[in-house]
Amino acid sequence: MISLQNKNVLITGGSRGIGKACVELFLNAGANVAFTFQSRKAEADKLISDYKGTSELKSYSVNLADSGEIEKVISNILKDFRRIDILVNNAGIWKEAAIDKMTIDQWNEMMNINLTSTYLITKLVVPEMKKNNFGRIINIASTAGQRGEAFHSHYAASKGGMISLTKSLASELGSFNITVNCVAPGWVITDMTTDSLADNEIYKKVLSDIPLNKIARPEEIAGPVLFLASDLASHITGEILNVNGGSVLCG
Repeated sequence: MISLQNKNVLITGGSRGIGKACVELFLNAGANVAFTFQSRKAEADKLISDYKGTSELKSYSVNLADSGEIEKVISNILKDFRRIDILVNNAGIWKEAAIDKMTIDQWNEMMNINLTSTYLITKLVVPEMKKNNFGRIINIASTAGQRGEAFHSHYAASKGGMISLTKSLASELGSFNITVNCVAPGWVITDMTTDSLADNEIYKKVLSDIPLNKIARPEEIAGPVLFLASDLASHITGEILNVNGGSVLCG
């Protein structure tokens, strides 16, 4: 049983999908959890209500495309929790666009939310991690960041950037006992993928590319995230942990 008693965790995009599964798993491991959401206040409130009386749990609304909002919310989180021991950069968007139809606004939105927010949030929490000589940073990347994805080149580029950022920070921060790793999911059953997977042809094609012949549930991604945050992974840094049923083997 992994225990994160007395550890403070920040999870971005924690009201649904992989982020919600991470919130629940980290709470069950005894951690205090702060999580962000953008617009799904009802879902955030329900999550807090469901886990009332456990560890400390708070939600914070933020638009991750706005650097000013990010700076303000991280300041508030640090005031409330005093320090962040574990950071899970999970929040992200996934949208389709052919390269010759993609607008600069679509490109910038993807980069700002998926990559720039990861940089900025990490930048803001690292000083306390350095001071405490301890930190665990887990970035949620994607198979797309490693092998590309047609009609989602902006998404793949943002996740590829996250992977390079992860490796660079692992080298930079290791001497402060801060590990930085990625979990790279493939297809996961979330509301972000529901519409695509509702198409039977797409669903069958997706399954055919996964040796385990199934699509991941959010909690199957959250488990490896918890592992990387725990003492079991204290000597792992700069790694990309693929959690995709073997699909990268087919790419």
